[in-house]
Amino acid sequence: MTRASALPLSLWLPLCLAGCTGEMSQQPRYDSYEPSALFADGKSLQAPPEGTIARDDPDQTRALATRPPMTLALLERGRERFGIYCTPCHDEAGYGRGTVPARGFPSPPSFHTKRLRQAPASHFVDVITKGHGVMYSYADRVDASDRWAIAAYIRALQLSQNAPLAAAPADERSKLAGRAP
Repeated sequence: MTRASALPLSLWLPLCLAGCTGEMSQQPRYDSYEPSALFADGKSLQAPPEGTIARDDPDQTRALATRPPMTLALLERGRERFGIYCTPCHDEAGYGRGTVPARGFPSPPSFHTKRLRQAPASHFVDVITKGHGVMYSYADRVDASDRWAIAAYIRALQLSQNAPLAAAPADERSKLAGRAP
């Protein structure tokens, strides 16, 4: 045991409190409309950077409220955004075997389970917006319209892994029938 650790708590407390002077609790600051030499325009209140979106921005709220029409451009955008934000955990096919769970983090559910195949597309938008389980919210990273694009791409992934043979064109069905195990 060292000499310092042998001191009783009654002696440690005054020593620790001596370090808390008024300087620490009274930090210099600027009021909102106070002049400031810190910025070139002389104002302490600065405009937010270009592209900053308020949490309750009406345009973002409207974009979340209505699903855009399904288009090839929407699916392509969804594939791109899914690749950026979702594949680290969900993997490229959506089975939940990404690099993040491979390193010991909890695995996300597969998008190909019956429960998630039956979930409305708005469920995926809501999870991206608010988070779910160990997944945190991506609202500050993924634009509202891109959330719908990702949800559309998840639907395409689900269809690609669970499509009935009858949904394929006749010539493709004959090719697939020839490869049956």
